[in-house]
Amino acid sequence: MPGTITGPANAAPDSPRRNRPRFEDLPVPDDTANLREGPDLHQQCLGLLPLIGVWRGAGEVVYPTIDGPFAYGQQLVFAHDGRPFLSYEARAWLLDDDGKVIRPAARETGFWRPQEGRQLEVLLTHATGIVEVFYGRALDLRSWEIETDAVVRTPTAQDVQASHRLYGLVEGGDLAYVDERAMMGQPMQPHLSARLSRIAG
Repeated sequence: MPGTITGPANAAPDSPRRNRPRFEDLPVPDDTANLREGPDLHQQCLGLLPLIGVWRGAGEVVYPTIDGPFAYGQQLVFAHDGRPFLSYEARAWLLDDDGKVIRPAARETGFWRPQEGRQLEVLLTHATGIVEVFYGRALDLRSWEIETDAVVRTPTAQDVQASHRLYGLVEGGDLAYVDERAMMGQPMQPHLSARLSRIAG
């Protein structure tokens, strides 16, 4: 996958001891992105166990009607609170040709809800006014595929009709994903791709 990558050999050496920020005085279990801390992982989430953690790296974004591609950095957080779902948060930032940060970019948040038979329900809300409902499945213990069943947009949101994503653990333990989109009146085509290294969990 394209982009400047921080490989696992250069990942934070203390990542097994790191976690997402948490409120220790919260009266109910807070989310944890580190399986060594917090509540036990729900049995129903065992098929998503490899995803839990904080991941950071870089990738490329292309738009069907805009010259590109453009480089971006990104952080993903998969966490849990002991119940049968994972919380998910993604933050991105645009990068220049030298890999320096230009400005904040896309944000999305949601939940991954594993079901029987390795099936998945994924709900994502984007800061740009889009809400997506995905269905999919775990292909094996290292890869997951989801595609939209419904896309809801506010009047000011970008014209997105559908999305298809594939996530997988790759050589060295990194997390890679690709996102294809039908948007701007164009058919389904590549939109995002990134490779991320574990920095916590």
